[in-house]
Amino acid sequence: MTNFFIFHGVGGHPNENWFPWLKTELEKLGHTVQVPQFPTPQGQTLENWLEVLNNYKITPDSILIGHSLGVPFALNVIEKHPVQAAFLVAGFTGKADNQFDKGMRTFAQKPFDWPALRQNCKQFFVFHSDNDPYIALSKGEELAANLKTDLILVKNAGHINQSSGFTSFPLLLAEIKKFIKN
Repeated sequence: MTNFFIFHGVGGHPNENWFPWLKTELEKLGHTVQVPQFPTPQGQTLENWLEVLNNYKITPDSILIGHSLGVPFALNVIEKHPVQAAFLVAGFTGKADNQFDKGMRTFAQKPFDWPALRQNCKQFFVFHSDNDPYIALSKGEELAANLKTDLILVKNAGHINQSSGFTSFPLLLAEIKKFIKN
């Protein structure tokens, strides 16, 4: 049994997008899944999100799943806590070059310790769409390059969220199952 964490993005919550579906699917396989509610957009700072996460226990056997702002948040967590794997969806570091940059500054606009990240996480999976309206594909490619992993391209998937038709995400579940099996 693995302990999974799913981190939402700006203005997000645990019951949006493909999160409830994935939680149910992973629980059917016998895993524990935590989907914390972080303060957003008011009170949205790295410090405040880490304070919420202190109510949970991240262990070296944990697997993190981040969407959008949840991706740089997951990276901040991995810099301090070893984990098994990280599945990063529609993510970025640095400026996203969109209207949400100011509220994401403390999470993403900082130098990341890439060697420490790679040391603290056995495997990274980076998913990105070729037509994301918020995060350019080049940001996903840059993230994958910094993590020394391949980018998994999801064609015409927008921001890989509910408004792009993603209330389930079978490709993500398949990759998680493959990783767990190995």
